[in-house]
Amino acid sequence: MAELNYEIKKTIGVLSESPKGWTKELNVISWNGRTPKYDLRDWAPEKEKMGKGVTMTEEELMQLRVLLQEIE
Repeated sequence: MAELNYEIKKTIGVLSESPKGWTKELNVISWNGRTPKYDLRDWAPEKEKMGKGVTMTEEELMQLRVLLQEIE
């Protein structure tokens, strides 16, 4: 499996925390030196491990916001 490099450019916020200390976070991350994207996933306490997540461009994030506002 290819090596995965990432750099958390900005932490937007934490949505929740599990009893084991894992947090579900929205961050802006650059994956393998590419243009940073918004990223929603679970992280281990020291960011040494991560769960599966979803990455979105700014346009996709804004569209998600519109969809979420329609739920209300």
